[in-house]
Amino acid sequence: MPRPDPYQWMASGGTRLADHLRAERTFYDSACAHLHSLVSALRSEMVGRLPEADVSARWRRTRYAYYTAAQTGRDYADLMREINGAETESKQNRSPEVLLDVESLANDPDRGTGYLELGVTLVSPSEDLLAYSFDRDGDEVYELRFRDLRTGTDLPEVVSRSYYGGAWSADSAWFFYTVHDAQYRPFQVWRHRVGGPTADDVLVVEEPDERFEVQVRGTRSGDLVVVWSASNTTSECWVVDAHDVTRGPWSVGGRREGVRYHAEHRRLPDGGADLLVVTDDDAVESRLMTATVPDGADQDRTGWAEARPESGHEQLLRADAFAAGVILTVRTDGRRALVLVPHDDLAGTRGFGLMESDHPDGDTVLFRSPQYDARTVTVLEESWLRPGVAWSMGLESGLLDKVWEQQAPGHDPARYVSERRTFPSADGTAVPATILRHRDTPLDGSAPALVYGYGSYGAVDEPAWDPALPSLLDRGVVYVYAHNRGGGELGRRWYLDGKLEHKQHTFDDHIAVADGLARDGLVDPARIATRGLSAGGLLQGAVLSQRPDRWRAVVAEVPFVDVVTTMFDASIPLTITEWEEWGDPRRRADFEWLLAYSPYDNPPPAGERPDLLVTGALHDPRVMVHEPAKWVARLRDTDPEWSPRCHFRVETGAGAHVGPSGRFGHLAYEAEVYAWILDRLS
Repeated sequence: MPRPDPYQWMASGGTRLADHLRAERTFYDSACAHLHSLVSALRSEMVGRLPEADVSARWRRTRYAYYTAAQTGRDYADLMREINGAETESKQNRSPEVLLDVESLANDPDRGTGYLELGVTLVSPSEDLLAYSFDRDGDEVYELRFRDLRTGTDLPEVVSRSYYGGAWSADSAWFFYTVHDAQYRPFQVWRHRVGGPTADDVLVVEEPDERFEVQVRGTRSGDLVVVWSASNTTSECWVVDAHDVTRGPWSVGGRREGVRYHAEHRRLPDGGADLLVVTDDDAVESRLMTATVPDGADQDRTGWAEARPESGHEQLLRADAFAAGVILTVRTDGRRALVLVPHDDLAGTRGFGLMESDHPDGDTVLFRSPQYDARTVTVLEESWLRPGVAWSMGLESGLLDKVWEQQAPGHDPARYVSERRTFPSADGTAVPATILRHRDTPLDGSAPALVYGYGSYGAVDEPAWDPALPSLLDRGVVYVYAHNRGGGELGRRWYLDGKLEHKQHTFDDHIAVADGLARDGLVDPARIATRGLSAGGLLQGAVLSQRPDRWRAVVAEVPFVDVVTTMFDASIPLTITEWEEWGDPRRRADFEWLLAYSPYDNPPPAGERPDLLVTGALHDPRVMVHEPAKWVARLRDTDPEWSPRCHFRVETGAGAHVGPSGRFGHLAYEAEVYAWILDRLS
């Protein structure tokens, strides 16, 4: 089918595109100049909820306790440590040590760009070395360095191109890292001898299949390094002996199309060891298996044994092994919970629940607990409306002891309420939504609302305290998280029912939540805005096209909107790895469902459009900047009279997929977006 595309020239980049993007940013800045006072007020409020010294919870290793701390007026949190158990020692022995001054790194007079994002910050088993990486542009290309913590100086070697993830050998002599190719696909794992030239680095694993991405991590036991390669539907794991890095990699269970698994190392009470394998092999919501540790050769799944069958009411997310037992993270009815089971009863007949949040908008997660022999672990409880709380939990007693509470000056959680409701989608499926509001804002049809959604990759927007959100709620806006199909809130089946040929369900669900809010008389039907980022930006584009009458305003951040063209072009980053999520348009059926909802190919009717704010970033490797630029141009061309109500906030310099970096930079961005939304909803 011919698809004329007058704006495809933008994909070529160059001076013409750069000039166009600068003109778009100039128009945005001019069109939104009247919001400056509101932006300033919002930013001041948001920053005011940050403590003067923003200190994280601690994670403990053998010699030191580690934490991050952002001092007064500083945008970035430094990596810190102090002698383990220092809280019980005299004050003079409690002097904190700065391992990484991130603020100085960001403001390097020679290389600073105004943007900085850390990749890995991994302390060696000896606790004498630090591997750290950083990105100065927002393109997710990280420079990897090594620091001698005894002297505070960096070693001479530099890995100029690395990606997320890393692992140390047991003797702290070697470091494993990932590298991505020109399409930003992490496809190799390398091993570096610390103190040696990077030219001598050893290739450990290379993934030739362009659907797959590789990652690497160490195990809590310290005995193995795990490498895994995963596509959207299939994965394979290998292990390397962390005590002798020349032994391995050996496959844990081979590769079988349509089967995903991941491995965790476990030392057994009898002195042996095995692997805990979480897999969806014949178990949609996953089950737990045990496997031998491969030694000298690859192995397949024939040696696996089921230890915990798939549950009919929960999804098994992960297994974390400790000497005292195994902590399972499960998701039940959209919420994560932790369960402790003994090593000899992984099925859990003698296990007990460790923790689940009591708040409707709350979440519980195992915080950094790197010691295998620890008698306690740290559990973090978070919510959108309440600052985080960390609990030390005894693995034998189950007793809780609060060890940290996130500070939020001037914020009173009692002023806000949250609740869960469901709304019927087009096919009758009940779609859950979390509703957040100020206690004085009634659900009687008089208040405006902002609906946020994502609904892709099985991802879940896990609750976390957001110092920006109260500024919206304090102004009488009802904030709604729509847990659409395509996300993972209700397990893998919920995800599968919102991908590929079922993708329309994601859009139907989002519209259904908004329609339900209006139909049930909860919010003002004429003042509903919607927001989403990346794949959530696609969601915004689709619901803008399909129901332009529903929205007062739409915010589409770095939106994936030129769906068909992007999925046809295997030369650009991440296309091939995405075919299993969206479809391969070279197949006729896939082409037809992609074309049916592609926002670029289906602009809404002229004259019926809500106000639109689009964002993009020149260095974004996930949604190339030409994609939102093309969409904005197409929308303006198809409705010239509406065009002044369409604003494109594009980062023409350093900037990332998720916006500016740093505490203050991020809040300044949120203040801009909230000011734009409030202006439309007022």
